[in-house]
Amino acid sequence: MRTTHRPFTTLALALSLFVAALEMTVVSTAMPTVVSDLGGIQSYAWVFTAYMLSSTITVPIFGKLADLYGRKPIILFGSTLFLASSIACGLSTSMQMLIAFRALQGLGAGAMQPIAITIVGDIFTLEQRAKVQGAFSAVWGIAGLAGPLTGGLIVKHLTWHWVFFLNIPIGLASMALLIVFFHEELKRKARARLDFAGAALLCGGVVALLFGVQGTGRTLFALPVAGVLLTAFVFVELRAPEPIIPMSLFKIPTIAICSLAGALFSAAQFGATTYVPLYVQGVLGGSATMAGGMITPMIVGWPLASVIGGRLMLRIGFRPLIVGGLGLATVGTALMALMLKPGAPLLVPQIAMGLFGVGLGFAAMATMVAVQMSVGWELRGVATASSMFFRTIGGSLGVGAMGGVMVAQLMKDPSVPVSAATELLGPEHGRGLSPAVLETLGGALNHGLSINFWIICSAMVAAFAAGLFFPKLKQATTPANTVDVPAPH
Repeated sequence: MRTTHRPFTTLALALSLFVAALEMTVVSTAMPTVVSDLGGIQSYAWVFTAYMLSSTITVPIFGKLADLYGRKPIILFGSTLFLASSIACGLSTSMQMLIAFRALQGLGAGAMQPIAITIVGDIFTLEQRAKVQGAFSAVWGIAGLAGPLTGGLIVKHLTWHWVFFLNIPIGLASMALLIVFFHEELKRKARARLDFAGAALLCGGVVALLFGVQGTGRTLFALPVAGVLLTAFVFVELRAPEPIIPMSLFKIPTIAICSLAGALFSAAQFGATTYVPLYVQGVLGGSATMAGGMITPMIVGWPLASVIGGRLMLRIGFRPLIVGGLGLATVGTALMALMLKPGAPLLVPQIAMGLFGVGLGFAAMATMVAVQMSVGWELRGVATASSMFFRTIGGSLGVGAMGGVMVAQLMKDPSVPVSAATELLGPEHGRGLSPAVLETLGGALNHGLSINFWIICSAMVAAFAAGLFFPKLKQATTPANTVDVPAPH
């Protein structure tokens, strides 16, 4: 049995996590330019939602497969699919093609992100995990929040196609390092079978739920369908010998509360990184670079807080970081909703975004480590994936619902076609439109996005409320009733 080279494996995992997280948000400041080139503002939210939808559905499935058949083949499969679909996204010639290939990207990311974090839990000791996961949370934060700024710079100096081609060298480097330096002893279970019925019900339920939250008359019927499918999923999982998401996990208060809080703060995070750049460009008439700079304070605050929090955790425990971080992020979103409006100076909203990033840097890192320390090796993959599942589904539902709000506002005046809003996002910022149409569209977009900012704030208030119920553990240690399997060779 060859020995895993931990430094190079850690570097490979960091690169894998970086590129998957980057792709979630790098398109946010590039999308206005993409829309002005390809058209289809009605489908704006689906470029984000398709990626998060497919990754949401597959995260728990890949997590379970990693527990059954090993981490290495799953993460390499996901990386290959991710890179191939990245090339296809960059070559897209229509909005429909872009959405389809973004969905394939999400399938690959559904394997890359949770398995990377799971491997960290495998190859480091309990004492090392808090610091390493803190650093990895910083990598995730840097990538996810630097995405909009990176997208703005690429659009300014290259073309939007390079937003997707950027993934190729990073992804190839990660795969090469994993192939050479990561080795594991498989702990395959005899006669283990994937729960196909549960996987099918989960996929159908999540898809129906995301269609339903778009909020239009034609898609609202999907909500009761989602309710039926997800209820059936729970019943199937309770009886399955190898469930995709073991319901027994949520009997552990730490996992249940972290999952709920993670879904809520992810809705706020992805909502902010998706719609703040659109507000800056579509309402304030700013450039893609200005839009990316608007969330720069988040880019700085998140990783700093993650690294500091990883060092504090072993001293003060999880709860102060989770409750304090969520409270700080809530203050940031409240200031953002109050201050981000036409004519207002951008300094105050930037301060708000900085508070938001620092708060989530503490809370996101602490909740993930808390989940991993609540179970042993045999459940770590599915527990990590389940936690990330709730984060991604929270982000997907949040962005989708906010997209429905925005489109509903743009469609209020039937005399103005929604497609005319594309002109607001082009380099001329709507100068080709008549003053009356420009005023109507600008007002509708402003109103819709202002509602979205209050939705973001409400999601953070709910996340903070959930965090108040986190158990008062004395220190950041694994509960006595769990077994921690030694790291693989």
